[in-house]
Amino acid sequence: MGGRKHPRGFWGYPACLWATAFGGLHFYWALGGSRGLGVSAGDALAAERPLWFVVAGLWGVGALCLAGGLLGWALARRPLRGRRGQLLRWAGWGVAAVLLLRAAGVEILLLSDVTQVDTSISDGQRWWTLALWNPWFAVGGVAFACAAFKAGRCPSS
Repeated sequence: MGGRKHPRGFWGYPACLWATAFGGLHFYWALGGSRGLGVSAGDALAAERPLWFVVAGLWGVGALCLAGGLLGWALARRPLRGRRGQLLRWAGWGVAAVLLLRAAGVEILLLSDVTQVDTSISDGQRWWTLALWNPWFAVGGVAFACAAFKAGRCPSS
């Protein structure tokens, strides 16, 4: 008995949805929304919203997430052949690696309590990072890894 098989491009859609949702959240924050920002970026950045943070950390990350959404969508499309297909697959693997390394790295830092040196990280921010943000990055990494893997398979898989 085999497991349920998904069409080759299936995983590109969850990757697209993950990136688009995360981009939407950053645009919400960039436009002045505040729910969740303090536990994501820290209370000081959420309250002060310096220009560099709004431009790079909110608008910039939102734009990168939209680019990731387009990548996920492209990985779901058929066929991915030639140099373009290879570049898209490598980009998918790259995004997966960055997201998984970010999730694991921050998780290890927080669980090893290295952050006790940095008093700007509140207990609430630490808890939400461990319980929500890091798993969210891991889910995105897995979605992009599966999308890149399946996009590289032959059309019959």
